[in-house]
Amino acid sequence: MKLPAPLVEGRLIRRYKRFLADVLLPDGNEVIAHCPNTGSMLGCQPADARVWLSTSDNPKRKLKYTWELVETAPDQVACINTARPNNQAREAIEQGTVPELSGYGHCKAEVRYGAEKSRIDLHLSGHPSLADAWVEVKNVTLCEEGRGYFPDAVTTRGQKHLRELMTQARAGERAVLFFVVNHTGISSVRPADHIDRAYGELLREADVAGVELLAYRAALSGPEGPDGDVSLVESVPVILEA
Repeated sequence: MKLPAPLVEGRLIRRYKRFLADVLLPDGNEVIAHCPNTGSMLGCQPADARVWLSTSDNPKRKLKYTWELVETAPDQVACINTARPNNQAREAIEQGTVPELSGYGHCKAEVRYGAEKSRIDLHLSGHPSLADAWVEVKNVTLCEEGRGYFPDAVTTRGQKHLRELMTQARAGERAVLFFVVNHTGISSVRPADHIDRAYGELLREADVAGVELLAYRAALSGPEGPDGDVSLVESVPVILEA
C-alpha cells in the first residue's frame, strides 16, 4: 500500500486543536496540515520532528496538506494517520501476507454487529472450513524502549470493542484483534497497563475467551527514508505478561 505521492517533507512546529498542525517546509513557508488522528499521539509529536505530508488538489478541501508520517527518533518513523490502518490490514489479508486469515472469499468493511451497537472493521466470510472472522483493527504507534503499547490514552471505546469480540468468540465465530504496528522501532506489542489498566485486564480476559491477537508491522521506511510504502511486512509478538 502506497501513500499518495509525492510526500512533502517538513518540520513540525506544533499540533493543536487535535486536527491541525503547523509545519515548516524546506523553502521556509509555514503551512497548516490536517492531522488525521484524534488520539493523544503520545511520543509522536516531538518538537521540530521531521514529518511527511501528502497533498491534495481537491478545491473542496480546506487544507491542501495531510500529515502522514513523523520521525519520532533517529531512524524511527511512525504513521500517525489513523485512516490508514484498516486499509493496511485489508490489503495484507487479501494479498496473503497474514496466513492466520487466509482462505476467506469475501471481506466487508464496517459491518454492524453486537449488543453494544458496534461496527466491526473487517468481516471475513466464505472460508471453506473456518467460521467467519470478525476483525477489529487497532493502530499502534506508542513506542517505549522498542516495545509497542496500546492504547496511548484511556479508551472506553476500545474496551467496548473487546467485549463485543468476546461475545463473538463465545458464539463460535472467529474474533480477531489486529494490531497494525505503524512504528519502525516497535518489536512487540503489549497492553499499556500504565495508561489504561482496565483495557489491559480486559485484553487478557479476551485472550482467555478465545479472541485471537495478531500484530503486523508496516514497512514505512526504506534505506533512503520514507518512500510512502506503508504495506504490512512482518508479524511481531503480542505479549500479555505484566
